[in-house]
Amino acid sequence: MMTVDPARIQAAYHVIRRHLRVTPVLTLDGADLGVSVDRLVLKLEGLQHAGAFKTRGAFANLLLRTLPPAGVVAASGGNHGVAVAYAAMRLGVRAKIFVPTVCSPAKIDKIRGYGADLVVGGDLYADALAASEAWAAREGAVPVHAFDQPETLLGQGTVGLELAAQAPDLDTVLVPVGGGGLIGGIAAWYAGRVRIIGVEPEAAPTLFRALEAGRPVDAEAGGIAADSLAPRRVGELMFPIARARVERVVLVSDAAIRRAQQTLWDAARVVAEPGAATGVAALLEGAYAPARGERIGIVVSGANTTAVDFR
Repeated sequence: MMTVDPARIQAAYHVIRRHLRVTPVLTLDGADLGVSVDRLVLKLEGLQHAGAFKTRGAFANLLLRTLPPAGVVAASGGNHGVAVAYAAMRLGVRAKIFVPTVCSPAKIDKIRGYGADLVVGGDLYADALAASEAWAAREGAVPVHAFDQPETLLGQGTVGLELAAQAPDLDTVLVPVGGGGLIGGIAAWYAGRVRIIGVEPEAAPTLFRALEAGRPVDAEAGGIAADSLAPRRVGELMFPIARARVERVVLVSDAAIRRAQQTLWDAARVVAEPGAATGVAALLEGAYAPARGERIGIVVSGANTTAVDFR
């Protein structure tokens, strides 16, 4: 099995970077968001192609693996499907995407707009995953897993690579967690050089439950971020990275996530879908309490939402 480490993340970045945007960081005074932190650095992955960090892992899969004429197939709560559809469109690859009924209309519209063959069915991500696996076995397409695939972890690790260059003096990075591809990649990149804190909704504590149990286990899979942070369990490949490199996981309420979305918009005109707002929610709710002078980075992981009503 391929090792996910800084050298391989750097090598993957050389392959995929011409297809990516180097997403900006926004530095804020904690008072801007109403939190007791001197400075916050937001990594704005919502400005990535296709609206989320998932585009990195999608291109890593399509460019680092050998693809058959049948193309690729992916299951997704939404953003991964959008990213795979976008990468496939750009590279001229056939793509079949399976999403559950909780997928947001914004993400469904994007997948269709990028020209992928879309199937909407089942209540949860796990249902879409089962359907995609059956399709892959039947048609011979390459499955592009949303988080439990080495190339996916390598691609998502490039978020950490960029952030480390843009904000080299961070003490701590808060990272949203669903299946764990993002936090696994970022933790592998930093390799203990900064404190990595996972943030999950109370209604979908996948990594929290895994760390309690000492292995990936099924967890609750609901809440307002269910289309991005509720895969039922974290990936097998990321779990050893998390156990070694993630200091801890904190949980936030749906109410705090909604408040964080609104706060980001009101204070900085940053659009964040629910899953992307969890890091800010952790500060607003006190789930993570920084030490005095602690330099905090937050990955705002995606912006595929229709929540902003422009008038």
